[in-house]
Amino acid sequence: MADIKREIERKYEVEVDADADAEGGPEGLSGLPDLTRVPGVAAVVDKGVAELDAVYYDTADQRLAAASLTLRRRTGGDDAGWHLKLPVSDGVRDEIRAPLSDTVPRSLTGLVRSRVRDADLVPVVRLLSARDVRHLVDASGGLLAEVSVDRVRAERLSGGDGTARWTEIEVELADDGDPAFLDKVEKKLRKAGVRRSGSASKLARALSETGRRPRKEAVVAAAPVTAGDHVLAYVRAQRDAIVELDPAVRRDVHDAVHSMRVATRRLRSTFRSYGNVLDRAVTDPIRDELKWLAGELGVDRDQEVLTERLTAALGALPRPLLAGPVRGRLRTWAHARRSGSRRRLVAVLDGGRYLDLLVSLDALLATPPLRRAAADTTERTIAKAVRKDVDKLSGLVGQAVALPPGEGRDLAIHEARKKTKRTRYAAELAAPLLGKAAKGLVGDMKSLQGLLGEHQDSVMARLALRDLATQAHAAGENAFTYGVLYGREERNAAEVEAALPEAWGAIKAAP
Repeated sequence: MADIKREIERKYEVEVDADADAEGGPEGLSGLPDLTRVPGVAAVVDKGVAELDAVYYDTADQRLAAASLTLRRRTGGDDAGWHLKLPVSDGVRDEIRAPLSDTVPRSLTGLVRSRVRDADLVPVVRLLSARDVRHLVDASGGLLAEVSVDRVRAERLSGGDGTARWTEIEVELADDGDPAFLDKVEKKLRKAGVRRSGSASKLARALSETGRRPRKEAVVAAAPVTAGDHVLAYVRAQRDAIVELDPAVRRDVHDAVHSMRVATRRLRSTFRSYGNVLDRAVTDPIRDELKWLAGELGVDRDQEVLTERLTAALGALPRPLLAGPVRGRLRTWAHARRSGSRRRLVAVLDGGRYLDLLVSLDALLATPPLRRAAADTTERTIAKAVRKDVDKLSGLVGQAVALPPGEGRDLAIHEARKKTKRTRYAAELAAPLLGKAAKGLVGDMKSLQGLLGEHQDSVMARLALRDLATQAHAAGENAFTYGVLYGREERNAAEVEAALPEAWGAIKAAP
């Protein structure tokens, strides 16, 4: 079973004495400064030298390295096993660990599948390191950081046949430590003439010095010129978001499923809104697959949101209004409607249909199906698409407000909500080109989306409360509380409906 460690570290260059034994340990290194003078450090504890042997795996074209991911099998030290490192931010990575085995564990191959696809993982580099470890501890003996002086020998296993040697200092923050402490250590190292490493990782340096560097995906120009440039830049960003979020979704990281679902919605909206730029004969089939993926991502998310809403509503009721085992009934109802989503979702991400979708997105970006309007270098094409969406939304909001309260109005408001999202994403894409006006529209659409979303949540909550009341009645329980909650949700919806004309009027009056 894999476990996870948040790794916050910095690497530094080290000069080696010219007369140092090339095959020896760290004796020939220029010494570390006195780190007991770092504020907060009471002692530097020598933990000895560990001999580490790590083999790094990647595809033949180094897709993991290109995305700053590292996958290795390491022996020696106190954490022998398989390690997958996923970048979080500068100097911060999540290290996913799995027990030592002869082949890459399935728990790790799934986490890199959106990058690797159907390619084989092969050994690319072997690193042999003599690691001289010191612990920086506080007055109570608590660990602040681990400082290691690593003497490294790199050997290329595929994609080249070179070797390289270097020495570096690595400072890793203790678990739950204050990242500001690393600044204090660095200040001391810099005073001693030690500088940050130019490589983000040992693997990056090894690849650079022993053979071909990882292939970096070509990206669009920093400043898009044509309408097609703007649309493709937005599409690429959403494709990248799906690929990058894949490991987080599999790990059940907070908000990862929602974020991936939003990326699919943005893509679908873009293909529809900018059909004058990208040929819909090509994008419509991809839209269908994105809709499928969004549905799979939402299987349990919608249920989770609904359960949270009903639980909060129950918590807000005065005790005299709680009749019968309502909390237990809600828990039973929620559990029965759960679909084991995480296991199901991982199976979806492991399936051929999902990988085919990623391949389709790659192909679209590699050979975009551009229409004539894509060559437009003015604002006209992009602005026209946004105005078209705003006009359609205006009609939907007007129709919804004109309908009498009931199921018809609920459905019309739901359609307006979906169109609001699409208009928001169209304006979001246009913002780099259209500037302040588009950014203002994004904010307006976000506010309207929140209002309409509250209405839809109320609709879904009332359906659930009717279901709960029916179950409670059939079990001989008092259904009074469900009626109270239903009435409150009905009032919430009425308040949203009453606010809609003014909210939309403010948007229509905006520049």
